[in-house]
Amino acid sequence: MAKPTTARFGAFAVMLGTGSPTITFTAPCGFTSKSLALSKELSEVVIPDCDAPDAASWVGRDVTSLSASVNGEGVLAEESVDAWLAAFNGTEPTPVKIVLTLKTERIEWVGTMHVANLSIEAETGGRVNLNVELQSDGELVQSIVPIP
Repeated sequence: MAKPTTARFGAFAVMLGTGSPTITFTAPCGFTSKSLALSKELSEVVIPDCDAPDAASWVGRDVTSLSASVNGEGVLAEESVDAWLAAFNGTEPTPVKIVLTLKTERIEWVGTMHVANLSIEAETGGRVNLNVELQSDGELVQSIVPIP
């Protein structure tokens, strides 16, 4: 059996954007765990079999909406505090770019997101930690860029 080709932690980046009209994206420091969740809201309808009306019907599903969320946690890096607080405190969504770099291509999602939750935590004898949750505000545009 052949071994799969995998990507390392650093190949997945969550970046916040600043500036106008040109947006500059940078990845805040400190994450030790991060995730991107893409979801669909579906509506359901029962589709009867016209040739066999007593047979069990199958459920058809239609997409009604799309959504994305990002979750991250790790140490609270002092270099990133201002960026996270600015993103949370603003009433407008923050420009976000999520990048997954694979061996032959780079997949990017770009759009705007709200920092829905920001939690700063610490325990005796440990470091200050940060947990954040971002929720999409409108479309995240996906693009795939080949890597030569």
